Amino acid sequence: MKHLLKLQDLSREEITSILDLADQLKYEKKHGIAHPHLAGKTLGMIFQKSSTRTRVSFEAGMYQLGGSALFLSSNDLQIGRGEPVQDTARVLSRYLDGIMIRTFAQAEVEALAEYGSIPIINGLTDYAHPCQVLADLMTIREYKGKLEGLKLCFIGDGNNMANSLIAGGITMGMKVAIGCPKNYQPDEKLMAWAKGNGDFLCTDDIMEAAKDADVVYTDVWASMGQESEKKIREEAFKGYQVNDELMAVTHPGAMVMHCLPAHREEEITAKVFEEHANEIFDEAENRLHAQKAVLVKLMK
Repeated sequence: MKHLLKLQDLSREEITSILDLADQLKYEKKHGIAHPHLAGKTLGMIFQKSSTRTRVSFEAGMYQLGGSALFLSSNDLQIGRGEPVQDTARVLSRYLDGIMIRTFAQAEVEALAEYGSIPIINGLTDYAHPCQVLADLMTIREYKGKLEGLKLCFIGDGNNMANSLIAGGITMGMKVAIGCPKNYQPDEKLMAWAKGNGDFLCTDDIMEAAKDADVVYTDVWASMGQESEKKIREEAFKGYQVNDELMAVTHPGAMVMHCLPAHREEEITAKVFEEHANEIFDEAENRLHAQKAVLVKLMK
């Protein structure tokens, strides 16, 4: 494991190793046990998309690991003024010990990895959100004691979250069902891979997708950069909501997860959100621990 670009690049053993280390680091953090694995190391954090959880969790994580983090917005870098990404990669590789980038195009993350000589972490692209899903898998395992054999259902846009949940879930032996409108399905190649490697369903019938689910996951209907489509998406996703009716067909004791921020009464009702708030905010906290594990694996 040289980089974290997308979850399809990782084996079940590699993901399990990250989750095991994340559990250990979480235990140490809770009990005040120092773990300065990255003392003297510096992470550059490139943000072409703003974020609450990604910035704070990576910056705090590097500090807790004994290192430091630099916040670099597109306004701070020549990459925002037309410098080729391959040149930025080669320059930053001489200053830093790792780069986390949150951007639009997956190709930009892949190019950083190709031309740089330090670990690259995908903090989010329009295609994938691997850091979030590692935290999700960690949380599911905490609550359910396992991953293999559980049914994971995602309701909403077949976006970067859906893509990464499919990749992570299938790799870890979960059954994965996606409930989304026909014009908003996940990546076709990824779905073909999922069908060939596990138990996978994509349907526009959300009740079929949620039937007997152990974990129900949702996300906003319009993600960052899609604000101009808000009205169109509100119409397309009408009815694609996690509510009491949907939860009634899931497995008893089903978890509800959300990557946040949440738009209550759109993709999820306030009632269901608050009933499962502990799970959702444990999931948010686990971004810190899962990402610290990734940082240690890549940069130590």
